[in-house]
Amino acid sequence: MTLCNECAPILVNEEAGCNIWLMTVRAPEIAATAAPGQFVHVKIPGMDDHILRRPLGVYAADAEAGTVDMMYQVLGFGTDRMTALVPGADAVELIGPIGRGWEVPAGCKRALVVAGGVGSAPLYPLVQSLAADGVAVDAILGASTIDALVARERYGAVLGCEPACSTDDGTFGRAGFCTPLVEEALAAAEAAGKPYDYVACCGPEPLMKLVAAMAAEAGVFCEVSLERRMACGVGACLSCVVDTVDGKRRACVDGPVFPATEVVW
Repeated sequence: MTLCNECAPILVNEEAGCNIWLMTVRAPEIAATAAPGQFVHVKIPGMDDHILRRPLGVYAADAEAGTVDMMYQVLGFGTDRMTALVPGADAVELIGPIGRGWEVPAGCKRALVVAGGVGSAPLYPLVQSLAADGVAVDAILGASTIDALVARERYGAVLGCEPACSTDDGTFGRAGFCTPLVEEALAAAEAAGKPYDYVACCGPEPLMKLVAAMAAEAGVFCEVSLERRMACGVGACLSCVVDTVDGKRRACVDGPVFPATEVVW
C-alpha cells in the first residue's frame, strides 16, 4: 500500500444540508491514485489537544483537477472544528488513499447500490466507475429527511435518472427506511429474469446487516463498507478490528470494504 501525505489547501467547505458538510481540497497525489471505496485520514488544524485524525471516505476524486471531495456529518468536536475552516486560508493534512475499496465481480452486468445517510459518499465513486464500464446500476438512497439527501443530484446526473429514495419522516420518496425498496428491487430484478450480479451497501450497521441478509437470500454477491473508530489508520494500532469468519481483521487496511458474508454481524 503506497500512501501519500499531502498538505491539502481547502477550496470549498460548505453545509450541504441537515448538518452534513462538503469539503473540497487540492490533493493531486491522492486524487490521482484513489480507488472507489478508499478513504483519507484527516489531520484537522487547530486541534493540538486532540491528536487523532478523522477517517473520511473519498466522495469524489478528480485526477485532472487534482481535487478530492469529502462529505462529513457534524457529530463531535473534530467535525465541528472542521466547519470553521476557511477556504483559501486553511489547509488539512491528508494521509491516503487508504484501504481496500469496492471489488466488483468480473463480468458484472447489473448492480444495486444502497446508501444510508452519509454512506452515499463512499458509494458515489463506485457508481461513477460502474456506469463508465457500462454496468446497469440502480441506486437506493435513504436518509432521515429530504435535506439529508445531499448526494441525490450527483447520483442522478451519473445514472441519468432519479435514484430511488426514502426518508424516515416521509419528506421525500418512500416514507420510512429504505430496506423495503431494496427487497422490492431484488425481487423485481429476479422476476424480470435480469437478477443483480452485485450489491454494494454503506450506511448504518443495522442497514448493512439487513441488506447483506437480503442479498444472501437472493444469491447475490454483496460488499459492505464498515465504519470503525481509527487511531492510526494504517493498520498498526488495532483499534478498528472487525470480527470476520476468518478472525479479527483491521477495518483500515483489510477494509473498510468487506464481502458481506465474511462479516460476523
